[in-house]
Amino acid sequence: MTTPLQEIADKIAPHLAASKNERSLKFDCGSDGIMVLDGREVVVDDRLADCTIKLSLENLKKLLKGELNPMTAVVMGKLRVSGNPAAAMELAKFLKA
Repeated sequence: MTTPLQEIADKIAPHLAASKNERSLKFDCGSDGIMVLDGREVVVDDRLADCTIKLSLENLKKLLKGELNPMTAVVMGKLRVSGNPAAAMELAKFLKA
């Protein structure tokens, strides 16, 4: 059975695989799971990452569809960033789901 987070990972994977990315970005969606963009692969598992973004699965979906502005989400407390935010900014171009 495919989880919603795995479906998102499957959509992002081709974009990331074709890149020269060497950074990592973790999306921590709490009880809905964790997805990590690690180098040129996407995994639905927990690993160390350059940057971690904590948010709900629903807010992740909105973020990926362009329905949630990242800066507004931070200010409103819907998204928390820890680690190197430059990694998040660099990897944002691969987040097409």
